[in-house]
Amino acid sequence: MKIAVIHDWLVTYAGAERVLEQILKLYPEADLFSIVDFLPQEKRSFILNKVGKVSFIQNLPFAKNKYRLYLPLMPLAIEQFDLSAYDLIISSSHAVAKGVITGPSQLHISYVHSPIRYAWDLQYQYLRESNLNQGIKGWLAKYLLHRIRLWDVSSANRVDVFIANSDFIRRRIKKVYRRDAQVIYPPVAVNEFTLQGQKQDFYLTASRMVPYKKIDLIVEAFTLMPDKKLRVIGEGPDFDKIKKVSQGYSNIEFLGYQSFSLLKTQMKQAKAFVFAAEEDFGIVPVEAQACGTPVIAFKKGGALETVVENETGIFFDKQDVESVIDAINRFEISDFNAANIRQHALRFSTENFVDAFKTIVEDEVMKF
Repeated sequence: MKIAVIHDWLVTYAGAERVLEQILKLYPEADLFSIVDFLPQEKRSFILNKVGKVSFIQNLPFAKNKYRLYLPLMPLAIEQFDLSAYDLIISSSHAVAKGVITGPSQLHISYVHSPIRYAWDLQYQYLRESNLNQGIKGWLAKYLLHRIRLWDVSSANRVDVFIANSDFIRRRIKKVYRRDAQVIYPPVAVNEFTLQGQKQDFYLTASRMVPYKKIDLIVEAFTLMPDKKLRVIGEGPDFDKIKKVSQGYSNIEFLGYQSFSLLKTQMKQAKAFVFAAEEDFGIVPVEAQACGTPVIAFKKGGALETVVENETGIFFDKQDVESVIDAINRFEISDFNAANIRQHALRFSTENFVDAFKTIVEDEVMKF
């Protein structure tokens, strides 16, 4: 079979790219397509150093750093890929990759990280954070998102088989596309983390500093608990604003960007990992659990599937300071078994992902 793999854009190595990496390892002979490809040469090993085929957006002004601004053109761009020579099309999609055009003799399997977040239920948050919720620019943004929603629903009909990265996303697919999906959790390199039962007296959070990650909420909560230590790893556009919240509080330490090896060390040593975002899945909390470190998480989204309350972590119900403080206090009087926490994390291993994905593809090819 001739195979094509479609990915939204190639600019970094993050959660979606971990999925892409394993798909390409399963099907190394596949051709790769993406809207843009700005991966530097030294970071191309996870795509097997393939030279992917890109869309016209690649050559538009400022595309390297501002490619997201071309979202209104991406449906048109993804439809320009001629895939008529391929038997099997596999898309890894959190934006438009699932919208490629295929024929009746071609099998299209789409692994969906999420329907386009900023066009559906997260639209209002996206518009607020971008200051696009009022005025002429706001109305234009709302109209463009309306058009994208129409395209997103219609293009779902081009997919033969949906795979969701969590039950949370399976429900979102059902809500948006009215289609059923099978669930395969994304691959987590749990074997790169080691168990440590003896913990130190500090809490840890690690993330890119962007609004929806809610790192500011965690930091603010710890300003009200000066007897409890917090370490914060990560950088991003909100770094200075978040760090300013902690000024004058010696119990909060910002470490900025850190290497993967140092992050692993901090995860192993932390008494708990604090996670306040509503994520589609959330790889970092699973990594923490692979170290035997319990997780204190917001009770929504993928965390409900990766954290077991009172066994591998503690939940809080609201994204507010009081709820975080209450969860920390409940954690302080709880008891967790590090070995059991790690054992739970192993179910999200890369090996499990590969086996499940390969089985679904082979079954669907046989049925097609």
